[in-house]
Amino acid sequence: MSDKNQQGIQYMQEGKYEEAAKCFSEAIEENPSDALLYVNFGNLLSVVGEHDKALRFYDRAIEIDNGMAAAYYSKGNLYFNAEKYIEAKDMFEKAMRSGLDNSDTYFMLGMTLLQLDQPRLAMPYFQRAVELNPNDSEAAFQFGLCLASQSLVDEAIEQFLKVISLDSNHADAFYNLGVAYAGYKEDGKKALEMFEKALQIQPDHILASHGKKVVTDALEGDKA
Repeated sequence: MSDKNQQGIQYMQEGKYEEAAKCFSEAIEENPSDALLYVNFGNLLSVVGEHDKALRFYDRAIEIDNGMAAAYYSKGNLYFNAEKYIEAKDMFEKAMRSGLDNSDTYFMLGMTLLQLDQPRLAMPYFQRAVELNPNDSEAAFQFGLCLASQSLVDEAIEQFLKVISLDSNHADAFYNLGVAYAGYKEDGKKALEMFEKALQIQPDHILASHGKKVVTDALEGDKA
């Protein structure tokens, strides 16, 4: 891998996009058959909003090496952000088949399936993302939502508790714990505690505010 490629990556991380573009261009001139250089240049173009050009660079990388997993993954992200979820799903699956076995790929495929209203199919991908990166609070949260959608409430609670242990300011995780404790565990006090936590973090959390009112009314009704 050329020094110019490494220098380009460094410039990109520093937000020096023109300098990065110059480095990647020179690296490609020196090594026109190195597929990864086209992926890196494509990623740069994607960052600066040149999405059509970025796609052309990813396609060129795939022409050179049709097993270039990073190109499929980057194309998947572009399609996902453009709300082209069927195309995104295809790309993330190709990235996996090409050997990209990391938590980000599983997470993004899970997110894509959620957008396609397929939470049951998304669930194993979030599960795998969590296995590969136990510190990914967002993957654990999405896994919890999928479990809850399939009425696997105990397992969902386990994931939401994991989320708040990783990110104590995750209002939505506290809200979902409140729902689980109120609706399934019939533990009003615990539910109220969770809704109040969510509202401490995010005072305008409408769902948590509604949940708190419902549980408070129910608890006061029990006392009457």
